[in-house]
Parts: sequence; structure tokens; C-alpha cells
Amino acid sequence: MKIKSKDFEVKPHSDIDLKKLPTLIEPFYDGKPHYKVLLDAHVKELRNLQPRLYADNRYALLIMFQAMDAAGKDGAIKHIMSGVNPQGVSVVSFRHPGPDVLAHDFLWNAIRVLPERGRIGIFNRSYYEEVLIVRVHPELLAAERLPEKTLENGSIWKGRFRSIRALERHLHSNGTRIVKFFLHISKEEQRKRFLARLDDPEKNWKFNEADVRERNYWDEYMKAYEACLGATSTEYGPWFVVPADDKPNARLIISQIIIETLRGMPIDYPKTDVKRRKELQAFRRMLADEGLEPAKQSKR
Repeated sequence: MKIKSKDFEVKPHSDIDLKKLPTLIEPFYDGKPHYKVLLDAHVKELRNLQPRLYADNRYALLIMFQAMDAAGKDGAIKHIMSGVNPQGVSVVSFRHPGPDVLAHDFLWNAIRVLPERGRIGIFNRSYYEEVLIVRVHPELLAAERLPEKTLENGSIWKGRFRSIRALERHLHSNGTRIVKFFLHISKEEQRKRFLARLDDPEKNWKFNEADVRERNYWDEYMKAYEACLGATSTEYGPWFVVPADDKPNARLIISQIIIETLRGMPIDYPKTDVKRRKELQAFRRMLADEGLEPAKQSKR
């Protein structure tokens, strides 16, 4: 069964009801060995596409992950990007903002770590936290000390959606291609994964008391995600809702979409024109002649 990216893409300006979107679908693999073969093929293709992006040096790729806790963001990044050259990839995880971040506008912290041309940037969470967790927890918004007019009539969220769309349009027009993933996990599957973290000593470090507290706000988070996904999925910055109860299946979907995004970019190794070819041939003759010098000296 072939993965069709469009099946998971959020249409621009659409109304999203996450309760109607599956967290688990029929797998695209037949057992663990088959999954490994499929993922290895995806990793290999990414490994072949990445040097073209780097050598072309006109475009960048920004990949964003958003999800509830334990949805599999870290694992997806680890497994999918396992074969690419680490020099061409940067991964940024966004944590609770400190005073320096709170002193700036809500996009500043992410803008300063955007990927350079020729590179792949991965945001593990992102500026979308500013319309998700901040929306669920108003006290976080209060800490940003915004002008009162900005907060009037609850218009701040529409304003932030507008700012996000404008930023992503700007990035796209300047060569950064954007692909955004929401890993859609069920509340029950999250519960099971939390229990697994508690029962496995090697995974205890992943568990945080705050993770359990945030489950109390599940419905509020779903409403925030629905508003966000519908308002900020665009042609130049599409959202993909990936069923995440099955981790291997989610990784195959994500890696396929990343591959298709890179394939759709006009990237290739720079062409060598006639003038440049002559220069290279001259350099080659110089280097070849250097190899003959010891032989000439020995004849003397």
C-alpha cells in the first residue's frame, strides 16, 4: 500500500475536528522486518537528497514537529534522520522561555535559529507553542507583558496566526521550504506510553510530573490545535496530521512527506560550464605533474 501525502495534509482555511481524524490507521508495513526495509530505503534516499540541497545552496528545508507529550517526536527525528550528514542538519528544541525570550516578540526566538541555505532545520516544537500552550495557559501570556491593546477582544490569536502566515510566506519566497507535522496521538495511547516510561528504568528520565498534569487540559489542547492547524496550513507551509498511535507507521509517513518535499525542490549539483571545465582540467594537469616530480629527480 502506497503512502499518499495528500491524505494527511490539512487544507488551507479548513475547519478541523481532530476527533474525526484517526490516531491509528492500517499500517503501510507487514511486520517489523518489512518496516525496517521501508525505513532504510527512505533513509537512503534522504542521504542522497541532502548533498544536493547543500551543494545547490539556494534553498533550505524547515521541518516542524508539534504534538502532545509522548507522541513520538524525538523518535521520529532520531530514526528518520539517522543516515544524513549531521553537518547539514540542525535540531532545535524549544523549552520554557527565559527572560531574554520573553523580552522579545513571540517569533524572535525561532527566527534566530532558522536553517541556512543548503541546510535542513528541525524544530522540535516551535513558535506554534505561542498559540497552543500559551492559549491553554493564559498565565504564560501574562508573563510576556504585551500592550493592553494587543490583548483586547481576544484578537491576539488571529493576529498571531496572521504573523505566522506572513513569516512563512516570507521564508518560502526566500528559498526556505516548510513542512509541519502534528503527531496525532490518542489520550489512551499517551497513557500507555507514560506507564511504559514509569515501568522501564531506562525510560524513567523521560517522565515528568507536568506531563500528567497537562492531560487534564487535553480537550483545551485539542481545540487550540484545531484552530491553529486550520488557520496556518497554507500552500507554502502545509500542516500534516499524522496518526501517531503506531510509531513505525508514523515514521514512514513523515519520512515519505519529507522526501517528496525535497524531490519537489529544484535542487541539483551545480553544472560545470565550459570555462570552469577548462579551469578544472588545468588544475588536474598541475596535480598530475606534481606526481611526476619524484620520478624525474630519481633519474638524475
